[in-house]
Amino acid sequence: MEELAHRTALISGAASGIGKAIAAAFAHQGTALMLLDIQAAELERCVSQLKQFNEKIIGFCCDITQPKQVKEAVSLAVEKFGELHILINNAGLCPLHSFEEITLEEWNQVLAVNLSGAFLLSQAALPYLKQAAEKGRIINIGSLAGISGGIAVGAHYAASKAGLMVLGKTLAKLLAQQRVTVNNICPGTTDTPLTQTWQPEIRQALLNQIPLGRFCLPEEIAALALFLASDSAAYITGATLNINGGLLMI
Repeated sequence: MEELAHRTALISGAASGIGKAIAAAFAHQGTALMLLDIQAAELERCVSQLKQFNEKIIGFCCDITQPKQVKEAVSLAVEKFGELHILINNAGLCPLHSFEEITLEEWNQVLAVNLSGAFLLSQAALPYLKQAAEKGRIINIGSLAGISGGIAVGAHYAASKAGLMVLGKTLAKLLAQQRVTVNNICPGTTDTPLTQTWQPEIRQALLNQIPLGRFCLPEEIAALALFLASDSAAYITGATLNINGGLLMI
């Protein structure tokens, strides 16, 4: 995917887990990267690690629920690298509370980060993605919970991911004339620092339902993101690509 060495990508929630794996995959391709996260120390470590093999990386500590910070992040990426071709909406919260335990404050916070943050980033990036034309990409990191409902995760997380994926389909229709593609990656349970903290009985119950018998690896999601960003995926838009080990077959 040599073309990705000449592209610029902005990735939210890039300091750990799936976002960090995606950032690493693009960094190895030589892509110029603007990495966003609200965890400043983790973001600094991530940028330092990736700069060992790609100097075209900057980090920006950003609360993506704040329009001013989002606009500043997008503007800085364009100022630094000249263009913006790829937006990856990955940042998310995933509290593990039962429906009865969810407060309105927590509900609003999860939707603000997981859905409204992606809306704000997409809106701010839109002019530059339109300029990129057939090189323009939006890739949303959804969730199996957004299709079939959550199992271990909360209802607010599932609802936010469902909204994110429908937002992606809507943007795919709106941007088709500009040849900008918009797609959703829909992982099942993924082996990240977050899920590694779950109680063993919860992890085992989830594993028992997966035909391939293991959790998804963040690097496998990153490989799919690379493909969707590449020229080879130029005719794929409005799609939801499931990566769940056979848990949901459609």
